[in-house]
Amino acid sequence: MHHTLVRARRTLAAAGIVAACAIVPAAQLSSAAPQLRVASAAAGGCDVLAPGASATAEAAVRAACSQLGIWYTWGGGHGPQPGATYGQIDPTDPASNHDPERLGFDCSGLVRYAYARATGQDILAGNSNSQYHSSHVTARFGAAQGTGPLLPGDLMAWGGDNSIHHIAVYLGAGKMVEARQSGTHVMVSDVRLGGDYNGAVRIGADPGQNGTFSTWGTDVWTHAEPSTTSARVNKFTGPTRVKVGCQKHAQLVEAEGYRNDAWSYLPDYKAWITNIYIQGSAWLDGVPTCA
Repeated sequence: MHHTLVRARRTLAAAGIVAACAIVPAAQLSSAAPQLRVASAAAGGCDVLAPGASATAEAAVRAACSQLGIWYTWGGGHGPQPGATYGQIDPTDPASNHDPERLGFDCSGLVRYAYARATGQDILAGNSNSQYHSSHVTARFGAAQGTGPLLPGDLMAWGGDNSIHHIAVYLGAGKMVEARQSGTHVMVSDVRLGGDYNGAVRIGADPGQNGTFSTWGTDVWTHAEPSTTSARVNKFTGPTRVKVGCQKHAQLVEAEGYRNDAWSYLPDYKAWITNIYIQGSAWLDGVPTCA
């Protein structure tokens, strides 16, 4: 069964998990920001602007560009499925007072949507900090490296190492597409390498290295055997990084709208978990079959 089985949950009511995107003075923003989505992303200068990126990364760029002109809205894009949603009021930003009336994205909501469309999997269902530290990161680039090593689709990030507050999709040629702040729209910008620019990451469709993956969902139990009727071992209250030792076909499970008979063994917990709750394909790439 090689189905795509990834979906993650977001709760908009918990303001602590909503990405707060970079705030810049309004005077620095173009007064010509579009009021409606442009008919053609390419017409707005939003496209893959350099060679060398993977097909997945190029697809992510074009997905992000397809939203050019959509409202920025704080918390937007973090519904049960990737896509524009109505936002929330950011108590620190008076410009966000109308965000609950605006259908759109915040910075990480746009990135989530772009890579979900590109991969068919909801691999970046989190805020900007969790996206920067995702198990799907295949390469990292420090701020001092500038844009030299970057390829279209790489994610540029601002903030501290463990407090990334803004993220954008690199296009190439010194340009990026971003959902920047309340009162503006998804836009193409010149890259900003000063201030608290932290660096960039490259995203792959397959998670992690060395058997490291991420769970998704809330209150997910592991079991003593690859069966939901076996004893419960421990509960993951939210997304958790885990090491997968091996996987096997066992009990068929139906959950969250998915069906899968693949189970993974977690050696650190001495327990099993259905692959439905592991971000990745139904049968995890690069993980051996249990003996």
